[in-house]
Order: sequence, then C-alpha cells, then structure tokens
Amino acid sequence: MTIQEYRFHIYAKEKCLFHNLIEKDFQNKWETLKGMVGLMKTEYKVEDLSYEKVEFVKDSIEESY
Repeated sequence: MTIQEYRFHIYAKEKCLFHNLIEKDFQNKWETLKGMVGLMKTEYKVEDLSYEKVEFVKDSIEESY
C-alpha cells in the first residue's frame, strides 16, 4: 500500500527557513511568517516569502498473520 503525502519548504528570498514540514505545521508557520513580515521591520517583504510543495510517497509494509 502506498501512502501519498505532501511536505513543504518555506523560503525568504533564496534562504530556506523551514524544510520538510507536514501540512498542519506548514499552514501555521506560513500564516505566522506573513504576519510577522507585514508587521515588523525586517529585511524581508511579504513578496519575498515563497514555498514549495513536494509530493512525499512512502510505502507501508502490510503484515500478514
């Protein structure tokens, strides 16, 4: 049986800030980063943020009894 999931990498300009996030963690971090960049004075703008969605497929081992 094959299990299909997605992993996410978040970037600010060319720098990877977070990698290999599951969707739940990605959603939380993505919204937090967008809010922080918009509110705080940083070297980054919201337009500098991007993410990559990567398909992650793993095979599960089925045990027979």
